[in-house]
Amino acid sequence: MSVISVRPATLALLAVATIATPTALSAQQQDLPDGEVMTTVYGAPPADLSEMAEGPEIEGFISARSGDKVRVTTADGTSTTVHISEGTEIRASKGILGLGRTKLGADALLNGLPVSVKTVEWGRGLVASRVKFKNTDLKTASMIRTGTSQGFAEQTAATEALRGRFGDIDQYNIKGTANVYFDTGKAELAPRGKADLCSTAAAAERTDNALLLVVGYTDSTGSQEVNQRLSEKRASSVVNYLQQACGWKPYRMLTPTGMAMADPVASNDTEAGKAQNRRVAVNILVSKSVDGL
Repeated sequence: MSVISVRPATLALLAVATIATPTALSAQQQDLPDGEVMTTVYGAPPADLSEMAEGPEIEGFISARSGDKVRVTTADGTSTTVHISEGTEIRASKGILGLGRTKLGADALLNGLPVSVKTVEWGRGLVASRVKFKNTDLKTASMIRTGTSQGFAEQTAATEALRGRFGDIDQYNIKGTANVYFDTGKAELAPRGKADLCSTAAAAERTDNALLLVVGYTDSTGSQEVNQRLSEKRASSVVNYLQQACGWKPYRMLTPTGMAMADPVASNDTEAGKAQNRRVAVNILVSKSVDGL
């Protein structure tokens, strides 16, 4: 793990672009990056899924939602759009809405929620036959959506800081930036990178009111379009590992961002320089208004 200086102007733009405001469910329908859309189809997905062929099982987190469709992003950064129908079974692992009550509605599918999705094949794509997640993850996501501070009072100040006040990086203290590095053209984390991420999460956990801003980068190999996708996949891989393996809570994580070849930390004219640029930066931020509380 290494710490580098951070360009305030760049982080200011990223913070504005990536902040996830915890409001009502309607606000959970997240816009997709430029050039990426959820495919529009006509006709609702069928309610009876019993006679349909099984599709792939997908594990990841909900990264966007639009109407009856959700986008699930896996640990390697791959995104899949899945339809939700009246026949979709949605369950928490043990339930949070009363004893023995585990079957939930589609409004429980919130952005940032880690999920396991069984699918069936449909002529217009995949339909979720079952969506499962941990009750603790749903509880956290639900608290953020409704704006209640009950159950995480120690994070109230940081949560309020998230709500639309991330416009100027000068209002925030940057506690550190940890980098993890990748092979050329790859988005898979190395063992050293995994260890560094959990060390970073532990350090951030010891920092009151800390938020994480994750930004992916590439070297100059390849086109802008390819590198944009690759930088986003790297950032998504890091976010998944931080949440699933290191225990970092979704409500303290900003949406991952890819910057392709921008902001190199070394020259791309040498292999050593390129190796330093193939990175994901994990920025630890604390609002000046709550720093030290």
